[in-house]
Amino acid sequence: MSAGDRSDLSRGPRCPLPIADHPTVLLAHGGGGRLSRMLLDRVFLEAFRNPILETLHDGALLDLGDARVVVSTDSFVIRPLFFPGGDIGSLAVHGTVNDVAMCGAKPVGLCAGFILEEGLPMETLWQIACSMQEAAREVGASIVTGDTKVVDRGKGDGVFINTTGLGVLLPGADVSPLRARAGDVVLVNGSLGLHGVAVMSIREGLEFETALESDSAPLCDLVRCILERAGNGIHVLRDPTRGGVASALNEIAAQARVGIRLDERGLPIREEVRGACEILGLDPLYVANEGKCLAIVARERADEVLETLHAHPLGDEAAIIGEVVDEHPGRVVLRTRIGGTRFVDMLSGDPLPRIC
Repeated sequence: MSAGDRSDLSRGPRCPLPIADHPTVLLAHGGGGRLSRMLLDRVFLEAFRNPILETLHDGALLDLGDARVVVSTDSFVIRPLFFPGGDIGSLAVHGTVNDVAMCGAKPVGLCAGFILEEGLPMETLWQIACSMQEAAREVGASIVTGDTKVVDRGKGDGVFINTTGLGVLLPGADVSPLRARAGDVVLVNGSLGLHGVAVMSIREGLEFETALESDSAPLCDLVRCILERAGNGIHVLRDPTRGGVASALNEIAAQARVGIRLDERGLPIREEVRGACEILGLDPLYVANEGKCLAIVARERADEVLETLHAHPLGDEAAIIGEVVDEHPGRVVLRTRIGGTRFVDMLSGDPLPRIC
């Protein structure tokens, strides 16, 4: 091969799952996986470093006099705006109040910012606003302030929404990624991958024998129930949204410096989701969820937490899916159905862009 040939080859196709340094922002930086963490570590943590931010929880816990307040913010850029089981409005409320709930708090108020594209139909905006109001009313957290901006046609893809949630810490709540410890049990409140597959089914025109809908739902009451039942025995709560269960558990394992071992036989994944993931070339462990809660709890409280989850409307498919171990700190492994094991790493790239 000539030097000219080698030069041409060097300008050829690049790896579709980049994990190294990048001079520009990629879609994968918003995917909730390895590149999202790199963006957080190298840009935002470096720029804004402070003890509260460095906890890397789903929200910030602030001590305001005698009150302990949680604040969390999120942005929503999902495509399409309406999908089976929800829309960008209800998703914005659910996603934000769930982040507040994952900190052990009850949501009490929401702020909303809208980036509107010129040409967006007013009827569409009205439907989204009504959906947000209904979702907020359901959890008793009014939308109390907000902001609106309009960008040129072709610059905003309809509407983007930013929401901030405020909550008050529930009695006895003490949840943090740092509390995961060897011997703890990992639970999830139901089937995995429904949101991501429901959205992708619309984008790709997939049809299934049974209708698949997003699991988008508020988890505040479910969290309240398990905290009332098990209190300090609830060590960590996390909603596995972008990047799915695999990325969420990898983040927890890295922060707590523990290993996490999953059992493939215990993972609640519906056959429709498995089938869709096979068609799309996805692993259900990396697919986004919007109504699921991972709970890492003391082993002696696991059975009563599972019982409480099963009694809740959002927990009837709850299952124990793994445990926290001393081995392989900072890593997640999966015990397969045939008895082998494999590492489950952080998501690389972004197979499901614009999913929330």
